Amino acid sequence: MVYGYIRVSTDKQTVENQRFEIERYAEKECLKIDGWIEETTSGTKNYTKRELGRLLKKVRKGDLIICAELSRLGRNLFMIMEILNICMNKGCKVWTIKDGYRLGDDIQSKVLAFAFGLSAEIERNLISQRTKEALARKKSEGVLLGRRPGRVNSLPNQICDRHRVEISARLSEGNSKRSVAQKFHISRGTLYRYLDFVRESTTVMSAGSQFTECNSDLSSHLAASCSKSVILPPITSQ
Repeated sequence: MVYGYIRVSTDKQTVENQRFEIERYAEKECLKIDGWIEETTSGTKNYTKRELGRLLKKVRKGDLIICAELSRLGRNLFMIMEILNICMNKGCKVWTIKDGYRLGDDIQSKVLAFAFGLSAEIERNLISQRTKEALARKKSEGVLLGRRPGRVNSLPNQICDRHRVEISARLSEGNSKRSVAQKFHISRGTLYRYLDFVRESTTVMSAGSQFTECNSDLSSHLAASCSKSVILPPITSQ
């Protein structure tokens, strides 16, 4: 597929000049334009938010994009390099008329691809360096970095507490903690924290004073699982 890409910045500009140049160039190269992409937008706008972005997602290996000049792709150097790098990775050729660029599979394109990758890496390093400098400055000013400390929830999980009888029964039957967690649509971490909560609470408080008989059984079940790395025995009636 051969695509003709046209971009103008304002409504006062016309696309006819660019279209004429591309059509004449295609005729000279014995090419047929299969599709036209025209848009009126600023070249500083990110290509992912333009029609160009949708075109880059659609192109395949062997496709060709023809535009009047490189500045039609974008006004930012790094943006243009990123666009050309995407095209080369996909095997899509980009030809410009005024600049005379032909980006494809030749050695010139490979050199440009290396330059594009190098410039992108330099830009990433600069961003990382600026971020570290800003964090160091904030830290020196006494700003607390990272996640703010939150209040530790001392209450048991409501879902686990509501189904504690069934949880105890399923664990006694030899079901894995993963299957029990999946049954009640909770994470394994939530189930483990609830079991730790029951174990610790039962250790501190006397049996039956704060918890039901089921929680006592569940605590005994957990104690047995800590002493033996085997399937837990069923809970005996008391």
